[in-house]
Amino acid sequence: MWYKGAKGWLTGMLVLKRFLPILIAVLYVLSPVDAMPDFLPGLGWLDDLIVLGVLAWVLFAQQRGQSPWDVFRGRMGGGWRHRSSSPRPEDLTADFSTMDPYTLLEVSHRASPEEIKAAYKRAVARYHPDKVTHLGKEFQELAHKKLLAIQQAYEILQSKSH
Repeated sequence: MWYKGAKGWLTGMLVLKRFLPILIAVLYVLSPVDAMPDFLPGLGWLDDLIVLGVLAWVLFAQQRGQSPWDVFRGRMGGGWRHRSSSPRPEDLTADFSTMDPYTLLEVSHRASPEEIKAAYKRAVARYHPDKVTHLGKEFQELAHKKLLAIQQAYEILQSKSH
């Protein structure tokens, strides 16, 4: 069989999750059956362009380690607003030593190891010293403390999953 136990099944699902949108989009664009017939120049290709745009959106979100539907679930900083890549002052004023590791990484308690790793990478990129050089010295120190807390939270969650 193409899988061996639960780990092989999970790998197969991840491959399917990655390539299924590509396969569906290519089959739709190439098929003669469309929502708008292709014999109408311009208008007939509009639905194909929309499908390719949605495909690009899905692949871009997957590359960042997010679900493309996080925009609708409010996980990207609320509603349609994209979360800033630099830290905000309210992100840095909390007591990080008492925070839950899941809260620090902004993931749910049911998050998979892949989701935790993706959230960790996003958080490290956000609070990395190179990203906060434009902030004042005080915010740089706070960002450094939060980065250390994020690393510690990731280590705790990794040890729980193993």
